Amino acid sequence: MTIHVNETSNTFHLQTDHTSYIFQIMENGEAGQIYYGDRIHDQPAYPNLISREWRTDNPSLSEEDPNFQTSTIKSEYSSLGKGDFRYPAFQLTTENGARISEFHYDHYQIIAGKKRLSYLPSTFDDTGDDAETLVVVFVDQISGATLHLNYSIFPHQDVIVKSATFVNSGDNTIVINRALSAQLDLPDSNYDLIQFSGAWARERHLFRNHLRPGIQSISSLRTSSSPQHNPFMMLARPNTTNQAGPVFGFNLVYSGNFLDSVEVDQYDTTRVLTGINPDEFAWQLAPQATFQTPEAILSYTTAGMNQLSQQMGTFYMHHLINQKYNEQDRPILINNWEATYFDFNEAKLMKIVNQAHELGIEMFVLDDGWFGHRDNDHTSLGDWFVDKKKFPNGIEHFAEQVHNLGMKFGLWFEPEMISIDSDLYRTHPDWMIHAPKSTPTPGRHQFVLDMTRPEVIDYLYDHMSHMIESADLDYIKWDMNRHITEMFGSQLASDEQLEMPHRYILGVYKLYQRLTTAYPNVLFESCASGGGRFDLGMMYYAPQAWTSDDTDAAERMLIQYGTSYGYPQSMMGAHVSAVPNDQTGRITSLKTRGEVAFYGAFGYELDVTKMTAEELAQVKDQVAFYKQTATSFNLVNFIVSAVPLRVRGISSAGRLSIPIRIRQSPAASSC
Repeated sequence: MTIHVNETSNTFHLQTDHTSYIFQIMENGEAGQIYYGDRIHDQPAYPNLISREWRTDNPSLSEEDPNFQTSTIKSEYSSLGKGDFRYPAFQLTTENGARISEFHYDHYQIIAGKKRLSYLPSTFDDTGDDAETLVVVFVDQISGATLHLNYSIFPHQDVIVKSATFVNSGDNTIVINRALSAQLDLPDSNYDLIQFSGAWARERHLFRNHLRPGIQSISSLRTSSSPQHNPFMMLARPNTTNQAGPVFGFNLVYSGNFLDSVEVDQYDTTRVLTGINPDEFAWQLAPQATFQTPEAILSYTTAGMNQLSQQMGTFYMHHLINQKYNEQDRPILINNWEATYFDFNEAKLMKIVNQAHELGIEMFVLDDGWFGHRDNDHTSLGDWFVDKKKFPNGIEHFAEQVHNLGMKFGLWFEPEMISIDSDLYRTHPDWMIHAPKSTPTPGRHQFVLDMTRPEVIDYLYDHMSHMIESADLDYIKWDMNRHITEMFGSQLASDEQLEMPHRYILGVYKLYQRLTTAYPNVLFESCASGGGRFDLGMMYYAPQAWTSDDTDAAERMLIQYGTSYGYPQSMMGAHVSAVPNDQTGRITSLKTRGEVAFYGAFGYELDVTKMTAEELAQVKDQVAFYKQTATSFNLVNFIVSAVPLRVRGISSAGRLSIPIRIRQSPAASSC
């Protein structure tokens, strides 16, 4: 048993193999956080872990109990308006405009296993053997709404999955102004915040700073998780290292606007919140309707950041990604983008394919430029039909040639985008996201489709499924090369406009779900101008992602180093590209480029027909080596033993320090 409930003290104790998470129903009927840390024995109650202390100028629960002050207690899921002035987890507005909630405990339920969510990517335990789920139900004494706090315990990975569900059980619409996925209140503030931030072509660099009074946050309002800040973060004691020390990990199974907030109050306690960004969000919850937050992943260890990375990565491999790819080596691919950009035809590509086949490469991926009249990035997005000028015999004929060599074949799509110069725009200009009377803002010469509209999803599904079947696709690279401006839903009422960012992401998930269900043997790789949507929401549908558009080996060491803390190696698309590198101009040896790219879903992105005989021999050796050792690189966890140095400017070929990771098999792992 992993969930212990004492109905006398109304205490809930969630145990994993090495951790305990404890909360209790408090005097005001709400849930109060008691403890999250090393595993402790189950007891009827934990009075020594509960602090009640009167502090001046704070509202109290009642005159009779002045020591119960909501601004000083550790809350499990807080709201604003009843004396807790810290940043809240949720806020509702009722029909009279009041923003006060009084959710009181009603009952609980324990369920074997972990069910998948209906409209969101989610963790799972389909067998019911590896998890246990606790649902604690509260009823609002003001609106009659119901709140479900959901906890799924995966004991062997020391992971707790949290989310919240709101049900409007009343007769009037309720507005959800904020609904974060998880809250954790900690009794002190002696922690370092470790975040993974950057920009295009330098995603997920590690930054570590000690907590200070006030709110420290990372977030996105780009309708994607963004290259600027990743939803994954850690809180570690100042002396915690990769090898030892206490550390908490937090991540979010979501791909849209998010907020990770860490607040230190005047009493040096810490509140952690993660979930949908409350800015640019509101949800009209009609009577009898339900709103489900995305899931948040929490994990803890005293064995350092390596151990945290291992237990979270192992968890994702077994309880988040498509299990078809859990134990399956990914094909070594060659992508034509940096080899040809838009300048190609069937004959030119076949030369690359034939040379790649001789080298032992297993899959050819045809990137941007195969559709419509796409000779540059100004045109044809949305016109998902084959450019007969480049493929006079159709893409089916080209795909057949690739398959006849025993290689797999993949295509690039950017489903969410539309070009003004396209047949789709000329036919359906209203499908483009735009605000009335506002001039649309271009990004990369393109605009964004309204993914909240069912007819848009149907159009994209029909065209993508046609290409999957006609070309017998083995792989799809799904790109997204700009963020959304002029956010407005033409099909939404005025009081529903703040639902648009979340509904957009739900539309993306719906298309992913339809395609991955209909074509379970197609491998999807997500991309967003590189690593701009590198998150657990995408990982649920696409088990690998393009880590960054920067393919320079030295820059990739920093990017892959940071990424590896929060995500398994098998998720990280990593390619050998040409030198001088197209992004940095740097020259590195083919040996170094290969060794860096080995630490991910391995491939090439260059014109192999222009390589020397010596270089081709090296590539052939790299391919053979990776085939022999792919499982060691991608299907197990590794340990960080070195930190790559920052490298700037142009350098000649030479030796570079690679962050070595040591294999640890699942059997040997402590998680």
